Amino acid sequence: AGIAGKSVKTYVIGFALAMAIMFLLLVFEFNSYLQPLIILAIVPFGIVGAIYGHAFMGLPLTLFSMFGMVTLAGVVVNDSIVLVDFINQCNKGGMPIHDALMAAGSRRLRAVFLTSVTTLAGLTPMLLEKSFQAQVLIPMATSLAFGLLASTMLVLLMVPFLYKVYATIALTDEQR
Repeated sequence: AGIAGKSVKTYVIGFALAMAIMFLLLVFEFNSYLQPLIILAIVPFGIVGAIYGHAFMGLPLTLFSMFGMVTLAGVVVNDSIVLVDFINQCNKGGMPIHDALMAAGSRRLRAVFLTSVTTLAGLTPMLLEKSFQAQVLIPMATSLAFGLLASTMLVLLMVPFLYKVYATIALTDEQR
C-alpha cells in the first residue's frame, strides 16, 4: 500500500488544492463568498454518483477513477456557473429573484442538458468497450458518465434552490 497510498494521498491533496483555487477564482469572478459555495456544493453529489456508477459497473475505484472525478468536478462547476451567472445577470437587469430563478431554469436548461448528454454520448463507446487496452480508461469514463448522470438534474434543481437560500440570507429586499 506504500506507492498506492502515496498516490491517493497526493491526489486528495491536489484535488483539495484545485477546489480551493476554483473557490478563489469564483470569489473574484462573482465578488461573493457565498455564490462560489453554491457552485461547488454540487460536486460531492457528482462524486457520489461516480462511486455508485463503479458499483453498478462492478469496477473497483482506481487512480484513473479519481482522474475522472476531477474532470467531473470541472464539468459540474461549469454547469453551475452557467446558471448562477444567468441568475445574476437577470437580477442585475431588475428581474426579481424568483423570476430570475425561473428564467435561468428554463433558458439555460438546454445548455446544461446538452453539455451532459453530448459528454455521455461520447463516453458510451468507451464504457461498452471490452478490449484489454481500454480497461485502464473505463474507470475514468465511468466516473465521469455516472457522475454526470447524478449531477445534471441536481445542478438544475439544487443551484436555484441554494441561490434562493442565498438571496434570502445575503441580499437586501431591494436586490431581491
